[in-house]
Amino acid sequence: MNAGKSKMSVPYPRRPVDVLLGPVERFLHVESAAGVLLLACAVLALAVANSPWGESFLAFWQTSVGVAVGRFEFRHSLLHWINDGLMVLFFFVVGLEIKRELVDGELQTAKKAALPLAAALGGMMVPALIFLSMQGGEPASRGWGIPMATDIAFVVGCLALLGRRIPHGFRVFLLSLAIVDDIGAVLVIAVGYTEELSISYLLLGGFLLVLIVLLERLGVRSYGVYTVVGVGVWFCFHESGVHATVAGVLLGLLTPARPYLEWSFLGRRLRELGNFLHGDPEKPPVSARDLENLQRLARDAASPLEVLEIKLHPWVSFVIMPLFALANAGVVFDPADLVSPVAMAVGMGLLLGKPVGIALFSWSAVRLGWAELPENVVWTTVIGGGILAGIGFTMALFIANLALAEPLLSAAKIGVLSASALAALLGLLWLRLVTPEPREA
Repeated sequence: MNAGKSKMSVPYPRRPVDVLLGPVERFLHVESAAGVLLLACAVLALAVANSPWGESFLAFWQTSVGVAVGRFEFRHSLLHWINDGLMVLFFFVVGLEIKRELVDGELQTAKKAALPLAAALGGMMVPALIFLSMQGGEPASRGWGIPMATDIAFVVGCLALLGRRIPHGFRVFLLSLAIVDDIGAVLVIAVGYTEELSISYLLLGGFLLVLIVLLERLGVRSYGVYTVVGVGVWFCFHESGVHATVAGVLLGLLTPARPYLEWSFLGRRLRELGNFLHGDPEKPPVSARDLENLQRLARDAASPLEVLEIKLHPWVSFVIMPLFALANAGVVFDPADLVSPVAMAVGMGLLLGKPVGIALFSWSAVRLGWAELPENVVWTTVIGGGILAGIGFTMALFIANLALAEPLLSAAKIGVLSASALAALLGLLWLRLVTPEPREA
């Protein structure tokens, strides 16, 4: 603290550019660190699964955990609780990120959204078509959604290794692409991997979603109330047959993206408080109620979306996703799986389909005048981003668990892991060769 200052330092409203770019910068910072941890957990799971302790390690995730009240019993394996329970928070954060981009980011206008939308569409369609061309009519054809996904944590982690070589506009483009990709993955999960529906549970879940909207319109601001209703939505979707993680995305999309209170009002109250504290020393000190009201005003001056994203993102990135990697990346390695038809189809979808689809559809959107490349970005950079987008990992493993059973599942996981590793190495090499080292200012 500067001892020479005689007056209270009062924060003023943030600049619009800070409001828009701040969440993106925080997202990139967290994701780059999370990618390293995610990689370490995946390597650890793979190593332990192929060690003398492998059988015990894999059996641990099948441990049954649950509750029973009278005749009601809700019991599942640890793996199920992670994939269908904890991962709902991952998808909730995905929903928050989608909402943020729709309201204030790269998806808020058709012109801004055109390029990442076209790129993501190509990056989903071409890999799926390649997979189906290689596995059509086979039992593994249900896995067509596996190579469609991109793991943004690993992609951003790779970009961090390249430092200032990568233009900021390209980082934002890849982030927006991954968010649109996540929307597609959620639709794939909801439509492609929902078999039996319980209409009663689905209607009840829909009613609870409407209730959340009504509570928000009535001015209810208690996070506890929304948490209770949100858990109810998750349970209804879980029992309905629609994958429970879809509920997480819907809840994220319903989260208000605007603050309840204007920053200008809070600024005036802070100035009033500063003037009061440095006015007549004989006046009584500020009461606890005054400070409590000020705390409430400060909380209401930040949007619920931003508050929840800041609070949950580190937990999702550094706890939930590493747990998911430990529980799902443990595959007993069989060299034959590397060249199995399923692994090859997944690998070709990720390594070939992603860069071809992203580059081709992006070029078409620009050529047709629907979009334009970000500043300082050239087509060789876009191709490099397409190669990196072949890192499927989290969402690809997630969809593989929904689509396939053993032994096809193990082969698909080997395909995801090996192709993702190659995509990371090739993407880093490509971008290092085509992006120049920035000149010192």
